[in-house]
Amino acid sequence: MRIALIHAMEESIAPIRVALAQEFPQAEPFDLLDTTLASDRSNGGREVDEELDRRFMALTAYALDARACAILFTCSAFGSQIDRVRVKHPSTIIRKPNEAMIAAVSHYKRIGLIASFAPTLASMMSEFPEPERLRPILAMEALDALRAGDGEAHDYHVRKTAAAFADQVDCFALAQFSTARAAPSLEVAYGKPVLATPNLAARELRLALCDARTVLT
Repeated sequence: MRIALIHAMEESIAPIRVALAQEFPQAEPFDLLDTTLASDRSNGGREVDEELDRRFMALTAYALDARACAILFTCSAFGSQIDRVRVKHPSTIIRKPNEAMIAAVSHYKRIGLIASFAPTLASMMSEFPEPERLRPILAMEALDALRAGDGEAHDYHVRKTAAAFADQVDCFALAQFSTARAAPSLEVAYGKPVLATPNLAARELRLALCDARTVLT
């Protein structure tokens, strides 16, 4: 089962690859990476949105030409683009990075949503069915540390930023694949459940593809 993984950040590749190996070893994943998507997303504006729409359509077309039976987007700042891709390709299994995580946190009343890329929080607020339950938390220094190759500093900045919210939330949700590595130390630090996206996304994708194969047979 060939799965296209479409990335806007290089840091998202390893977490989802590890998660698929754990949760869905039968999958045959391949990567499409365009790091300019993230920098262009930061610029915002209507013209940029329209350009991103075209590029997401092109990446999707490439993935389908490569015979992908499913597509998983791994950057959480592009919800509207992924929605438009789905409208154009209704028969293809296409997943946003956080769909499975949103379902998993649905029973928590107060959710600390942690991201290291500001546009992620803006996009995610519109994706949660009850955004008033969210406490958005931006750990800006974490992404810089990760890109500098310092994973420990990344995790430290996530924990440090989350500290002010530890008494205000029932769980933490790590909104980006790239922040998933901070989950174990964050849970130890504050004793709250911590949900990370890669394994949840990989597990849901396996179930969706297995269900689709059952229907086809």
